[in-house]
Amino acid sequence: MRHFRLCLAALALAALTAAPFAPAAEPAAPAKDPAGALPPGLDAQDYARAKALMDKGAAFLLSKRNANGGWTTATGAAEPAITAMVLKALVQHPDFGASHAAVAKGFEVLLSHRRDDGGVYSPREGGTSYTSAVALMALAAAKDPRHAGQVRDLVAYLKSLQIVPGSESADGKKMEEDDPRVGGVSYGRGPMRPDLSNVGMWAEALHEAGVPKDDPALQRAVAFVSRLQNHSETNKMAWAQEGTNDGGFIYTFPSKDAGKGRGPSAPAGRSYGSMTYTGFKSMLYAGVTRDDARVRAAYQWIRRYWRLDANPNMPQTQSRSGLFYYYHVFAKALRVWGEPVITDAKGDKHNWRRELIDALAKQVKEDGSWVNDSDRWWEGDAVLTTSYALMALEEAIGR
Repeated sequence: MRHFRLCLAALALAALTAAPFAPAAEPAAPAKDPAGALPPGLDAQDYARAKALMDKGAAFLLSKRNANGGWTTATGAAEPAITAMVLKALVQHPDFGASHAAVAKGFEVLLSHRRDDGGVYSPREGGTSYTSAVALMALAAAKDPRHAGQVRDLVAYLKSLQIVPGSESADGKKMEEDDPRVGGVSYGRGPMRPDLSNVGMWAEALHEAGVPKDDPALQRAVAFVSRLQNHSETNKMAWAQEGTNDGGFIYTFPSKDAGKGRGPSAPAGRSYGSMTYTGFKSMLYAGVTRDDARVRAAYQWIRRYWRLDANPNMPQTQSRSGLFYYYHVFAKALRVWGEPVITDAKGDKHNWRRELIDALAKQVKEDGSWVNDSDRWWEGDAVLTTSYALMALEEAIGR
C-alpha cells in the first residue's frame, strides 16, 4: 500500500515552501436546506455535525493557499496533485462551486500544469497517473462546461496509460493477453509495476467523468483488480491459491508472481482495509453485480473486519497507517454499494455514515484540520489529510 504517500514522494523535489496567502474572506453561498434531501441513514442532526466539520476544514484549506492561489505540501511539493485534491474537496462542499473565487483561481493553477499529451502533471516530479487522475476528479466534480475539453483530454490520457496486450515492459518485451499486469495502471509509462492504489484512483476518475461501466478500459481493469483479490475461487494466481482466501484485496502482486514487489505496509498476501474497499468500489464502478462471487467475497471481508478506529487488518504496529485514505475509500465504496446500514459478521448493525462522522469528529484539530499521528504516506501533512477527511464527509452527506 503506497497510496498517495508514495505518489507524492515521487513528486517531491527540493522545492521552497511558498509564501502563505491570506486574502480577505469571501462570502460563502447560503447553506442548502437539507430537509428531504438527505441520504438514507442520515438525519438533520448528523448533517449539521458533518457540515460544521466541513466548514472548519474548508476554512483551514483556504488559509493554506499559496501566493499563486494553489496548494502544495508543507514543504512546497506536489502542486498539481495537492491542488487537485483540495479543489475536489472544496467544489463538493455545499457552500462552494466552480465559480467561487478561490476555486476558480485554484483551477487556473491546476490547469497551468496541463501537458500536450492531455495529462495534468509536472514532468519534473513524475506520478503522472495519480496526478492526472485527481485532476480529472476535481474537474469532473466542478461540472463546469468550460472544462469539457480538459475532461475529455484527461479521459483519453488516462486510458492511454493502461497496460494492454502489446504494451512494452521494462525489458522491452511485448505483453501478451494473459500477462497478469494487463489491465493495470502504474505511476506512468515507465517500468510496468501496476498496483491497486493506482488503478483504483484511475478507475474512480473515469467513473466520475462519466465513462460508462461497460467501457473496455474499465472491464480490462476489473480483470486486473480480480488478480489482487485474496479469493482462490476466482483468482487462480499462485499467491491467491496459497493465501488466506478471505476475500480482501492486496496492494500488488507478491514477489513470487508477475509484477515483482509488494506494498511496504503489510506482509505479502495480507488483505487490508484501504485496498479492499478500493477493489470493492472499482468492481462496482465497472458494473460487476452484487451477486458476483468476487463482490460477495469482498463484502463478507468488510463485514468481518468492520472498524473505523484503524485501517482494518493492518499489522497492529501500523494500524493507523493510511487511515484517512481509508476513510475516503470507505465512504466512496459504501455510497456506491447503496446500503445505509451494514450488519457485521457478529450481527451488529452499523450506520456507516453516522459512524464515519463520529470517527472524524473525534480526531479533528482545533483549527479544523486533520493530521494522522502515523506519518506515513504523507498523512502527517494537514492539507492532504484534511482533503481526505472532507471528501469522506461529502460522500457521507451525499454530495
